[in-house]
Amino acid sequence: MKRTKSDPPNSRRFRLSHFLFGIGVLYLLFVSCKFPQFLRIVSTLSGDGSEDSLEGAAVGDSEDSDLSKSFVSSVYKDAFHRRLEDNRDQEGAPLRPNTEPKKEEERLPESPKQIPLRYGRITGKIMREYKRTNDLSVLERMADEAWILGLKAWKEVDKVDEKGSMKNSVLDGKPESCPSWVSMNGDELIKGDSLMFLPCGLAAGSSITVVGTPHHAHKEYVPQLAKMKRGGGLVLVSQFMVELQGLKSVDGEDPPKILHLNPRIRGDWSRQPVIEHNTCYRMHWGTSQRCDGLPSGDEEEMLVDGYRRCEKWLRNDIIDSKESKTTSWFKRFIGREQKPEMTWPFPLVEGRMFVLTLRAGVDGYHINIGGRHVTSFPYRTGFTLEDATGLAIKGDVDVHSIYATSLPTSHPSFSPQRVLEMSETWKASPLPKHPIKLFIGVLSASNHFAERMAVRKTWMQSAAIKSSDVVARFFVALNPRAEVNAVLKKEAAYFGDIVILPFMDRYELVVLKTVGISEFGIQNVTAAYVMKCDDDTFIRVDTVLEEIEKVPQGKSLYMGNLNLRHRPLRNGKWAVTYEEWPEEVYPPYANGPAYVISSDIVTFIRSQHKDRKLRLFKMEDVSMGMWVERYNNTIAAVQYSHNWKFCQYGCMEGYFTAHYQSPRQMICLWDKLSRGRARCCNFR
Repeated sequence: MKRTKSDPPNSRRFRLSHFLFGIGVLYLLFVSCKFPQFLRIVSTLSGDGSEDSLEGAAVGDSEDSDLSKSFVSSVYKDAFHRRLEDNRDQEGAPLRPNTEPKKEEERLPESPKQIPLRYGRITGKIMREYKRTNDLSVLERMADEAWILGLKAWKEVDKVDEKGSMKNSVLDGKPESCPSWVSMNGDELIKGDSLMFLPCGLAAGSSITVVGTPHHAHKEYVPQLAKMKRGGGLVLVSQFMVELQGLKSVDGEDPPKILHLNPRIRGDWSRQPVIEHNTCYRMHWGTSQRCDGLPSGDEEEMLVDGYRRCEKWLRNDIIDSKESKTTSWFKRFIGREQKPEMTWPFPLVEGRMFVLTLRAGVDGYHINIGGRHVTSFPYRTGFTLEDATGLAIKGDVDVHSIYATSLPTSHPSFSPQRVLEMSETWKASPLPKHPIKLFIGVLSASNHFAERMAVRKTWMQSAAIKSSDVVARFFVALNPRAEVNAVLKKEAAYFGDIVILPFMDRYELVVLKTVGISEFGIQNVTAAYVMKCDDDTFIRVDTVLEEIEKVPQGKSLYMGNLNLRHRPLRNGKWAVTYEEWPEEVYPPYANGPAYVISSDIVTFIRSQHKDRKLRLFKMEDVSMGMWVERYNNTIAAVQYSHNWKFCQYGCMEGYFTAHYQSPRQMICLWDKLSRGRARCCNFR
């Protein structure tokens, strides 16, 4: 008998019943296992007003509660108490999920009423778990560590004052005694991280002799060559570096390279042996001097203490032509006198021992290899011999021994008393109680005594600053050396122009100083505009004020040397990870050496920071561009004012600000400006 179409088949009834049974089982599991946790989360996120009464208690229980009252503490304290915000509340960079989530039994049970709503939509309990598991961003961990070390360092400063250790030679200006010679063998150099300490630097007549053996060439992969399809991107390399280094100013920032000597035995792009010379200041390289076997000119301005900058050596791509030999024969035939000329091969050979001597002359350095003069490199202004307190040798070389002779036996220049002029003339005026036009925050490192003194004696003497219509202050974090912090504290107390931020200074944490400048500009003074600059930036204050006056009154302003659609570097020394910056381009931002923002933007930054909604990034100028863009998109339209005369590199005619200016160049610029001529002093 046939079934009618209306009769449901047994298979259909079987599937439907199993489906309903499955739903029932899942529902029971949900109710029995997850429903209490679900209610707890809903209660936490909805908020019933009970948290408000606990907010103060939760903050008061923290170790930092006594410090949170002051302006300076809020700058860095908030940086590492601030955590992830809900994506709807913060346009921040997403972090990648953990590969090993925390086990359920490891989580501590806690009542929802104990969770303050201090961190936005992510609760305090979760944030404490993140901190306990170190699930923080790299920048947050750096800030956390810098805060802890800074508190310890500040306590050490008090101990230094209590013990009265100002008798230390570094602090009271007495020259310390140093040996006239030092030596080191290869094993000692390796143990010292390839660095030899020169206690009192160098002086004219000092010499350093290095005995070593270059390695045989090895293959290295060069992506640029791979793109050009040359040899699969592999190239033979044998090179090493001899560097005279100064003192490191900030953790995370390379020490200045007073001399960088780089022999490349297998050559570089030129495929010829090369010796390159250069200097590096604040991690920015100068113009290199390359010696490639062709002699430099004999003109007087090209000589260094009477020596050529580059001597001649044999090159495999230059062969005497028949014409030159014929010319030589003809000169002999007519009896014209000829000076004999000897051309030597490149003085360094792979696997063969060499003796290299670096001598400090009157006008520059002279490099001899194997007893023959090879190159000379003129001194560059801003890099002094006495600051060369370290010799670094790295690369493809085995060093057997180093001898440094004729060294200075005293080094008074490191003493701040040599550069700090304790004169009433350079003291800052008290903060005005009336509104001001412009507040200038100057980023500085703790041991930049000479840089700060140069600023005090130059553009800080501008008429607008002396009349208190413009106010300038230095913003400085702490140094690992207690005696440096002690002098910094005395300097701040005497001149009255330094704001000390008690966290340990790091290059990556400069953004915290920028937040500090923003807060100071509207909390401690009432400024219509706030300007940020570096301590090696020279400012024509009157000219900057004139540029600001051109902006319509009441208009939001972001002024500087603007960059548009710059992309983050994903490889190399300045690499930025996707966790740090997931976007492909940066927002429009002004270069860090000098820029101006209006007070309404500053107020917005302070408000966002107070509410833990301010996204921080290790590049402070990009951070400022990001904050201004958010203000522009959410609050009010901002006038972006671009001008090349806010110089990023060095100085240019008609400059508004000049960057990378040494203390000597600062004095030179001020002298010219005082005579009515805004001209550069480009002699580095």
